[in-house]
Amino acid sequence: MPLGEWLSCVGSRPRSDDFEQFSQAIDMKWVNQALSAAGTKSIRKRKLPSNAVVWLVIGMALFRDRAIPSVLKYLGLGDSGEQPKSDSTGGPVTSGGIVRARDRVGPQPLQELFGICAQHWVNELDGTNDWRGYSLYGVDGSTLRLPDTGELDSYFGRPGTGRAPSAYPQARVVAVMALRSRLLSAFAVGPLSEGEQTLAEPLLQALPPSSLVILDRGFIDYGSFVRIQHGENRHWLCRAKSNLKGRVIQPRQGMDEFIELDINAKRRKEDPTLPDSLKIRVVYYQVRGFQPQRLFTSLLDPVAYPAAELATLYHQRWELELGFGEKKTQLLDRRETIRSKKKDGVLQELWGLALAYNLVRVVMARAARHVGVEPYRISFRNSLWVVRDFLVGAAYIEPGALPRCYNLMIEEIATLILPERRERAYPREVKIKMTGYKRKEPK
Repeated sequence: MPLGEWLSCVGSRPRSDDFEQFSQAIDMKWVNQALSAAGTKSIRKRKLPSNAVVWLVIGMALFRDRAIPSVLKYLGLGDSGEQPKSDSTGGPVTSGGIVRARDRVGPQPLQELFGICAQHWVNELDGTNDWRGYSLYGVDGSTLRLPDTGELDSYFGRPGTGRAPSAYPQARVVAVMALRSRLLSAFAVGPLSEGEQTLAEPLLQALPPSSLVILDRGFIDYGSFVRIQHGENRHWLCRAKSNLKGRVIQPRQGMDEFIELDINAKRRKEDPTLPDSLKIRVVYYQVRGFQPQRLFTSLLDPVAYPAAELATLYHQRWELELGFGEKKTQLLDRRETIRSKKKDGVLQELWGLALAYNLVRVVMARAARHVGVEPYRISFRNSLWVVRDFLVGAAYIEPGALPRCYNLMIEEIATLILPERRERAYPREVKIKMTGYKRKEPK
């Protein structure tokens, strides 16, 4: 049974509550809604309809080590959900046909679908993110290497170095992550000329009520702080820069101090929503083996939100770094660059990557709930392999057997529990230094 047909038809069959959740992980109604919103829904009959293209792009991320025509075959996509076959002219679905179908759909439906899925998934798993009544989120950015083509170089750009431009163009990505489940709740892609703060601004304004967002110190911005707090019961926590000091309004007691940061007139003229100053709580702490640090936060009540808990909480921001590592190392299979060589193809593929990552994470979170452990205790690498096997096998399983196969998959993922984390400190050192070979210049 093809993947797209499986997702749309199993809803009418008896199954456990868990299987109902998985079978509707990416409901075909959501896919059609995204295609309609982007104006790319297929009207006439095609060998590779638009909804199949959406699943193909997600499959390209799940099966990075397979050729794209092979992904199409493994997932049973093409011609209204059946195996790719000849059309009335007798021609099969060719590589050129796949390229034209992807061009026809474009990146917008994948972006729309990501937003729809993320909203449903985060709402479902929101209970795993509670800390004193707040849902925990992290925000950070990264870059992804792209093929060395003129179109990608012109649009995305490449970073400079002290000696020469980078070997490859790069795309900048910024993500908002629900930290304990590691689900991406928001995602943005742009060229290197757009800074992380610029890409993050609309994502921060869209944070849900009763949320606490943990920021890296590179995201320190008075305007962002104010706009986060404009939401209903929304707060922020970040590490302070060493040169950022304010006027002390309540001297340090234990780990806590209260300061006021003045916002200069020029900034307030540029952004009239900014107040004259911000009252901020400072938390002092030190991790064994590291220099003393300071945290800034809008959570001003030291009794309701103890400083020691905030110091521990800040380091959960590292879950986002681990999530970026999982996407680059596991989903992209450590490949040099992503596949697409045109701008729209790159954007489409990156949104598919975010969707594929979340799809695996949703299954992992449900398996973790099944055995009563935190989602980060489940191995992403091994879970990805299990999900791949299940999705390929779903194309050949009778619908009545799918609930049992799903339960077996959940049971298998639930056994992939990692040991509890140890408290370790790593110096910033490398084993292998830069190669001595001459650098190949870009064309």
